Amino acid sequence: MPAETGAKRDIRALDLESLRAFFLAHDQQSFRADQVYQWLWQKGAHSFEVMTNLSKATRELLDAYFVINHIAVDRQQRSTDQTVKNAIRLHDGLTVESVLIPTETRSTACVSSQVGCSLDCTFCATSQLKRMRNLNPDEIYDQVMALDSQSRLYFDRPLSNIVFMGMGEPLMNYKNVMSAVDKITEGLAMSPKRITISTSGIPKMIEKLADENPKFQLAVSLHSAQEKVRNEIMPFSTSFDLETLLKSLQYWYHKTRSKVTFEYLIWKGINDTQEAIDALVAYAKKVPSKVNIIEYNPTDSGDFQAADQQVIERYKQALERAKITVTVRRSRGKDIDAACGQLANKLVPLDDKN
Repeated sequence: MPAETGAKRDIRALDLESLRAFFLAHDQQSFRADQVYQWLWQKGAHSFEVMTNLSKATRELLDAYFVINHIAVDRQQRSTDQTVKNAIRLHDGLTVESVLIPTETRSTACVSSQVGCSLDCTFCATSQLKRMRNLNPDEIYDQVMALDSQSRLYFDRPLSNIVFMGMGEPLMNYKNVMSAVDKITEGLAMSPKRITISTSGIPKMIEKLADENPKFQLAVSLHSAQEKVRNEIMPFSTSFDLETLLKSLQYWYHKTRSKVTFEYLIWKGINDTQEAIDALVAYAKKVPSKVNIIEYNPTDSGDFQAADQQVIERYKQALERAKITVTVRRSRGKDIDAACGQLANKLVPLDDKN
């Protein structure tokens, strides 16, 4: 029996063909796999017992060989602006974060792709957590389903958008993220155009992504178009200079005809000068793009301070004069641990952060 040969496997690690092969090997009709697959990826089943169109014997067979390692919301914070932040406990006890961001008309899910992060962006609370592992497709999918349930419960509507802007670098968990997007679009019947993958900027992986001509959106955390400044706030970028990044983004547009979104935080004394504004305008003009200026949500370190509103307005006006689409996203969840990584940081023992 499986219990004698080792731990049971998570059934969601099997693709549909492997599941069909399993049923045939156990003298069951292969269409049972399609039924199970629907329970797992469209209905978000947490146990085999709820799969009521399967016989009891079939459910017992599945239970003998497999488990469903579902996530759990370990802790939740709700902001006065209705933002909901979740600390998600995984089956192995590790923690990631997901956030539900509502507006009057939309509900956006912000999900994580890794436990911790291997990059070293100095302004990000997640960088204080070492990368422990990649998330599996089902763990990413579960975050989305949990946030969809919360949106329906708190705001009486399903999710409208999904952004991979939580913990981790999505393009460093490429295969699992791509698989998760497929499962999410299938399970929620959501258009890929409503999904955005946000990367810190890894040219080789951006080009690989472009070759697959995906239908989802691409966003790049830029934060400075001045090489020296970007290297200081995002030290990993010394391996990927701005020119190399730009060429990969031009390749992305050539292959997909989809504009890039530049995400841009503005801090006092770092990128709040006219030179910084001019550099961003010049850079954004070199590839079809739009700029999303994000009001900084401080981490616990206090080393970075949000720029004055006058500076944000100067950025906005300069971009508009250059005919570059620009939006300003106000900070959400200021009264909770809203910056990515803050809540998980508080749930991880200090000894595990080294």
